[in-house]
Amino acid sequence: MHHFHAIMWLDHREAKIYEFNADDVQKFVIRAESEATHHIHHKAGSIGSGHTADDQHYFMAIAKALAPVGEALVVGPGSAKTAFMQYLATHDPRTAAKVVGVESVDHPTDGEVVAFARKYFNAKDHTLPQRSS
Repeated sequence: MHHFHAIMWLDHREAKIYEFNADDVQKFVIRAESEATHHIHHKAGSIGSGHTADDQHYFMAIAKALAPVGEALVVGPGSAKTAFMQYLATHDPRTAAKVVGVESVDHPTDGEVVAFARKYFNAKDHTLPQRSS
């Protein structure tokens, strides 16, 4: 069973997706298959940026896992979250539209990630105009 809200923590090696409601949390983990996920240091005088290309298969798997949710928050410590959002904008705009925020966080525990998400969505939901019945 999928939940409406999700938070995803990711770096270039691993994505942890937590779908949740007030009473339940489901965790999914997706790992990059690329061997080029280690840090590359740029050598002075060499051509190129010294960065590896983003793993498109990894991003595609993450997008597929996020597709069933209604709203998602994307968090993480480095540039992977921005690269993923660029991937979504180009390759999966429908899932990109479900992302309501992108936040920088370091390496929290599972409980801290879910607590951050509940607090974020609670505040977001309170700032939306109320619908009359």
